[in-house]
Amino acid sequence: MKAVRLHAKWDPRSDFKLGNKDVEGKVSWLGSKVWRYPEVRVEELPEPKIKRLSEVLIKVRACGICGSDVHMAQSDENGYILYPGLTGFPAVLGHEFSGEVVEAGPEAINRRNNQPFNPGEPVTAEEMLWCGYCRHCADGYPNHCENLHELGFDVDGAFAEYIVVDAKYLWSLRELEGVYSEEKLFLAGSLVEPSSVAYNAVIERGGGIRPGDNVVVFGGGPIGLAACAILKRAGGARVILSEPSEVRRKMAQELGADVTINPLKEDLVEKVLDYTQGMGAKLYLEATGVPQIIWKDLEALIWKARGINSTVAIVARADVNVPMTPEVFQVKRAQIVGAQGHSGHGTFPRVISLMASGMDMTKIISKKISLDEVPEYLTRLQTDKELVKVTAVNS
Repeated sequence: MKAVRLHAKWDPRSDFKLGNKDVEGKVSWLGSKVWRYPEVRVEELPEPKIKRLSEVLIKVRACGICGSDVHMAQSDENGYILYPGLTGFPAVLGHEFSGEVVEAGPEAINRRNNQPFNPGEPVTAEEMLWCGYCRHCADGYPNHCENLHELGFDVDGAFAEYIVVDAKYLWSLRELEGVYSEEKLFLAGSLVEPSSVAYNAVIERGGGIRPGDNVVVFGGGPIGLAACAILKRAGGARVILSEPSEVRRKMAQELGADVTINPLKEDLVEKVLDYTQGMGAKLYLEATGVPQIIWKDLEALIWKARGINSTVAIVARADVNVPMTPEVFQVKRAQIVGAQGHSGHGTFPRVISLMASGMDMTKIISKKISLDEVPEYLTRLQTDKELVKVTAVNS
């Protein structure tokens, strides 16, 4: 079968020491410290086979390019990949996907009906392959599994014609039938994963909002846009997006944002305070990946606002240091939380239900491409910010 695979050289930086979870030459939890000279190739690989009773073979119908994919394929001036997280190469990229069941093992249970999966079932999958038995999983935190693997990062992903996934990570998309046409159903299904990352950040980790609260989202990428849609449906009075791209600002408004601000041309702090009558926001989401650029404005907002008890949720990955002013968070009774992943807490089925009820995230898809075009767009997306979500489609 055809697949898009990333190769890289294992060459740890001179000042980096392997951690206890790193596997020499194979896997690192800090990819930007060890993987060098990434190369993406379209290759012919054997079609995957079911090996366990609980596994499911899926024909991939749609798979979106994530910023993580771009950063794994992108390198710094020394040749090291930009993505800072768990990685193991070579690996087939792609984790934002949907497809239809081709074959399922007898113990592959569909949570939609508590029966074994049948061929033809439309599904999507969690990207985080949590173990279910480590301390963090047992405590209810699968996003922080101590034995974590990730589809498209250190386990072969979905920029391929077929993929095998254990049923415990799968979610049915039947609820979307009748709401979307077949092609659009699979496009929507491929957006469940990034939308669930946003949901986890603003609802689970950020603590959610009460209807009537104000929110500010920094960054209009897919996560930020999904956050705007979710927070408006959660009752946000003023959902405000800070984003330089006009294309992304317009998409945010289509998805529910009340106000969009171009921080390169407008005074972000002044505008937010004006729109909120000086109260500021209950929730701030850092979804830019460049916190070193936006942090000054974020702290100024918290400090100058009359409101207190705000939460800053950090969802974008960035291996950078940011100067923080503790006094701001003490006086304003504010807090910072980190958000990783999308698993647990019923996040996936809730996002699917939101999509079924009218939250149409397919609006963010800028272009549909073939598997052969994925390497080209992994490069193009490094600089082209007018493209929001590019999705590879298999017929």
